[in-house]
Formats: sequence, structure tokens, C-alpha cells
Amino acid sequence: MAYNEFAYFYDEFNGEADYEALYAQVKARLDAHGISSGILADLGCGTGELTLMLAQAGYDMIGIDQSEEMLCVVRDKAEQLGLSGGLLLLQQDLCALDLYGTIRGAVSTFDTLNHIPDLDKAIANAAFFMEKGGVFLFDMNTPYKHQAVLGENVFTFEEEDARCVWRNHYDPDARRVTITVDIDYQETGEHFHEEFFEYTYTLAEITAALEKNGFTLESVCDGESFGPLTEESERYFFCAVKNYTQREEQ
Repeated sequence: MAYNEFAYFYDEFNGEADYEALYAQVKARLDAHGISSGILADLGCGTGELTLMLAQAGYDMIGIDQSEEMLCVVRDKAEQLGLSGGLLLLQQDLCALDLYGTIRGAVSTFDTLNHIPDLDKAIANAAFFMEKGGVFLFDMNTPYKHQAVLGENVFTFEEEDARCVWRNHYDPDARRVTITVDIDYQETGEHFHEEFFEYTYTLAEITAALEKNGFTLESVCDGESFGPLTEESERYFFCAVKNYTQREEQ
């Protein structure tokens, strides 16, 4: 999955996202594990809001996304903030992740991992490059959100010169949501259409994938309030710790 044309409107359409609260949660978890500097990877960095906040906090950030358009937005923001020199941007599929060395931790937010049909592979790749004691902080949409919130619903977003219609279809047999995004530019009359999927993973499946790849799940909470999970939580937020390196395993 790669947001293409939608990349340029992502921040406006995601305007309700509380990046400050997310950053505070991520930074507190990193600090609790003694990770106050070093290399972090943002897996599916999108337009880079969290990536750049962590870069400003002194981390050496690697922003990774499959969408060239998303990375262009990150690059523009980084230049405006004077952060270009301390930021590495890579256009990669997380199922074919290839870094140049090890990382102290990784973040992956706003349901990036739900877009991946092979969750085990994506987690294995993150584990491969992570140092022992490294922290993996990520969120994922819950089965409840896929079934009850997205479901068959349609959402419309209006901007000054553009209109975006976001349609969802949940397939219980395939355990995935088909999402179509249509963007119409009022001034030029241009129309763009994108389609992608979100895959449903249970808490037990996510935990099993982490444990299989050398992580210990330290905690999981509601990914919006950061309080306890409920039956109607729409997002999980995970904190997992790498308990051995690939070399030790071998």
C-alpha cells in the first residue's frame, strides 16, 4: 500500500490526530528503557510528523515509507525545520526492509502494520535490525474498528479546493477492509482514485508474531487514550522489547 495523491492531503484529513500525546507516550517509553539518543526507524513514516518530532528530540531518524509522495512531504518539512542533515529517508516495502546497520528502536503508527498482509514478515524484519534491548513501539487498528467503525461506512472530507471520499468494505472471510479513496479537485477538475487494504489481526496473533521474532510484549493499551483497553478500543498501542539478537539466536 502506498498513499500517492492522498499524501499531499494527509495532514489536513488527519487533522484530529493528537501528535503531541503520541510523541509524549513514545518518548516516555524510550526514556524508560534508557534510549535517549541513537538511531530510530519510523516504519511507515507517512508525512513525518512523529519522525521530525523525534529528530528534534535528538534521535538519528530513518524515515521509511513505500510512498515516494509521502517522503517528498517529509523532505520538505525537514528542510523548513533545518533537519535535513540528520534524517535518512528510504522508499521501501516493510516486508523487504533493508537497513545499513542496527537500530536502537522503531516506531510504527497510524495503523501502518494493518496494511501488511504478512505481519510476521514485517515484524521479523524489524527484529533483524534491532539491537538487544531495543524497543518497538507501534499501534494497530483493532478488529472492533474494522468491523464496527469502518465496516461499510463512507467518510467525506472537504478542503478549500478538494473533496475526498473514503469508502470502506469489510470482508469477514478475508478478514480485511477494502478502502477506496477518491479525490476531486474543484479548480482543475482532476480526479484521483486509490484502493488499498487493511488486514485484521487479533491481539493473540500480534503477540504470537512478536514472541516468535524475539520480542517480549511489555504492555498494550488503548492507542488513543493510552489507558486500559476496552471492548470498544479502536486502536492498540504496543510496547515490545527485543530480548535477543539474530546472531545470538544462531
